[in-house]
Amino acid sequence: MNELLSRYEEMAGREAVSQLVELAAPLQGAKIVHVNSTREGGGVAEILRVMIPLMESLGLSVRWEVMEGTPDFFHCTKGFHNAIQGARIEIKESLLQEYERVNGENAERLRPVLEEADFVFIHDPQPAHFLRFIPSRRGKWVWRCHIDCSHPNRRVWNYIKGLVQEYDASIFSLPQFARQLPHTQYLIPPSIDPLSEKNIGLPQEEINGVFDRFGLKQDIPLLIQVSRFDRFKDPIGVISAYREIRKMIPVQLVLAGSGATDDPEGAIVLDEVREAAAGDPDIHILLLPATEHRTINALQRAADIVIQKSIREGFGLTVTEGMWKGKPVIGGDTGGIRLQVVDHYTGFRVKTPEGAALRIRYLLHNRKILHDMGETARRFVRENFLITRHVRDYLALMLGLLHSFEDRIDLSEGGVCVL
Repeated sequence: MNELLSRYEEMAGREAVSQLVELAAPLQGAKIVHVNSTREGGGVAEILRVMIPLMESLGLSVRWEVMEGTPDFFHCTKGFHNAIQGARIEIKESLLQEYERVNGENAERLRPVLEEADFVFIHDPQPAHFLRFIPSRRGKWVWRCHIDCSHPNRRVWNYIKGLVQEYDASIFSLPQFARQLPHTQYLIPPSIDPLSEKNIGLPQEEINGVFDRFGLKQDIPLLIQVSRFDRFKDPIGVISAYREIRKMIPVQLVLAGSGATDDPEGAIVLDEVREAAAGDPDIHILLLPATEHRTINALQRAADIVIQKSIREGFGLTVTEGMWKGKPVIGGDTGGIRLQVVDHYTGFRVKTPEGAALRIRYLLHNRKILHDMGETARRFVRENFLITRHVRDYLALMLGLLHSFEDRIDLSEGGVCVL
């Protein structure tokens, strides 16, 4: 066993890593390609950054390709994102034409890689049109949707559906996200990497250092929400909850995030958040480089409570990160947060700023419950949301696609697994 697998064994357990080795054995020599729209910023990039080295450590041949786009292309795909999450949006025909043109250019640039791949994973709507430009493909193509599409804008979804229904399979994070499509659908929740800079254990002096670095106070409770500056993350609602809490308890709030190259609305929302903070010295709005993983780690560990008050959420890896650090999470009652935040067990789900304020005050007044809930949250992540489980699911999916016409898949003598 190589060094990387040994490190994951320490964090996730021997059985988890043994399963990976066993499932990967029949896939040796397969060419796997992942395509998304950004290498920095957002949960998809974070997952791919760790998933690919882990797959490679299992002896697989894996590539990560990133498509290039124009401002109009990303305005179009941001519209797709918002519409799939239920927003009423009309996307101009000129933007759709640009979307298709950019997909065609990128598909042509990557044609040699895509045509030779045994498995191609296309992440989210941005590169969804690729498949139509690669008619001579020989491998299996899978569309991976990371978005909450439980109540999509019908007109936009019908356009996306017209593209993705031609794939061999699709992946969604939760059952309620799955749509009616003429191929096999898989349910695979995202995950975090316990070995990454954002999730490894840190010395206490490094955690304490963020108080001085960002002007935080060590003598009053610290609340934090880490996310892109996006209206669906409801940063304004978090500020409203903070103000409700301040009426009874002194607290301070950090809203931390980085920009994403495929999100043209981020700067606009950031300005709205700064205006809502109105110069309050105990609201700290931090726009951090996407590489500041240890800083985010230290901030989350320094916090008393982690918040993710989204009103739409595909999954919410910052919820997982907070729970992994032993923090109870106050999360929006939506999407993938429901899969992670179990009321009174790993945190609380809320629908309003007032509800968030009520639950935060309760935990700050009951420190033993706060501590015990955080410990339970960490165990819950270890059992369900680490990258080892995520890669296991992908390996099982690929084996399932390869042996889709067999009643039984056997691993015992160079076959695969029993499904």
